Amino acid sequence: MSLRDFAAYLGVSDRTVSNWEGGGSSYQPRAESQAVLDTALGRAPDDAKARFAAALGTKGSAPPVTGRIEVDSHKFLPVFIGVERAGQLRTHMAPSADAQWLESSSARVDHPEAQDCVLYVFACGVAVFHLVQPHEPTALTDLAVWRYRSYASDLPWARDKLRDLLDEDHTRVPNPEYVLSLYWLTSGPWAGDAHDTALRLLSTPSVLVDRGAPGGPVPLDGAVEASLLATGFDHPDIVPFGVRGVSTAYAGWSGVAYASHSRERSLTIDELITCELTVQALWCFTRQIQQMIEDGQDPSMPEQYGWRFLRAAYSRLTTARAQETAQHVLMREAIMKTSGLAERLRAAQDALRESVG
Repeated sequence: MSLRDFAAYLGVSDRTVSNWEGGGSSYQPRAESQAVLDTALGRAPDDAKARFAAALGTKGSAPPVTGRIEVDSHKFLPVFIGVERAGQLRTHMAPSADAQWLESSSARVDHPEAQDCVLYVFACGVAVFHLVQPHEPTALTDLAVWRYRSYASDLPWARDKLRDLLDEDHTRVPNPEYVLSLYWLTSGPWAGDAHDTALRLLSTPSVLVDRGAPGGPVPLDGAVEASLLATGFDHPDIVPFGVRGVSTAYAGWSGVAYASHSRERSLTIDELITCELTVQALWCFTRQIQQMIEDGQDPSMPEQYGWRFLRAAYSRLTTARAQETAQHVLMREAIMKTSGLAERLRAAQDALRESVG
C-alpha cells in the first residue's frame, strides 16, 4: 500500500505513518497506535503475516522440541449459587485483583490433587473453581483420558466444597458443571505441522478417547494419535487465534490450547485465565436463565443483573476496545464463538426483558 492508503486502512493520519517510517527500527509507537497495528496484523492475509514474520526473523520461531510433553491443565467448574449466597461467600474473600466490570472476589481452597485451586465468586451469583494441574504425559491420549476421568471426581468434590463453605445441607447445593478447559503447552516432542496438530488435538481431546466404554472413558489405540499427528487433524468448529511467530493457539468445543513462541509478545496465562473466567461465569449465568424457562418458570434476576446487565456484557465481549491488541481480540472472538456465549447472552437478554413486560 502507499503511505496514504495504509493510513486510510488503519484509520490514522498520513503524518502518523510518516512518523513511524521516519523513526526507523528504533521507533516505538504509542500504545494505542501499537494496538491498531497489532489488530491489522492479526486480520491480515497469511502471506502478509509470513512476510512480516520473515522481516523480523521469526519465520521459524517455535517452542523448543524436547523429548517430553509438558502442559499445564486449567479446569474451570462453574455453578450458579444465586446473588444472596454469592454475597455470603464474598464477605470472607478478597476482591479479585483482575476483576474489572464483572465484579468478583476470590480465595484459595485446598484440592487433593491440584497444584493450585482458586474459588472465584461473582456478584451476579456464579461461583467458579479454577484448578491448575501440571502434567508430563507420555502421549496426548493419556492426557485426554485423564481429563475425562478426573472430571468425574472433581465435580462432586466441588459440590462438597461449596456445601462446607455455605454450611448448607448437601441436597440444597447445586451441581457444578463443566464448560471449557485450558491447556498451556510449554514443550513437546513435535516439530512443524505436527506441533500445530498437537495443539488442535488438545483443544478437541474427545477424538482420542472412547467415552462410551462400559467402565468409563478409555484411550483409543495409540495408532490413532500417531496417525493424526502424521497426517494432520482439523475440524470446522476449531477456531485458530495464534499470531505467526508469536503463538500457536486454538479454541475448540472442549476448550483452549495455547503455546507461546515469544514470551515478550504473546498472551500471558493470566490474560487467558481472565477471559475464560468471564466466559465461564456468564455462560453459567445464562444457563440458569435457560433452566428456569425449561422448568416452566418466568425467568427473573435481581434488577442489577437483569437484561440491561446482559446487554452490557454482550457489548463488552463482542466489541473491540481501543487499548486491546490483536491477540486479545482474536482470543476473545475465538472463545466466544466456540462456547456459543454470544447467542446465549442474546437469548437470555430477550427472555428477561419479556418477563418484566
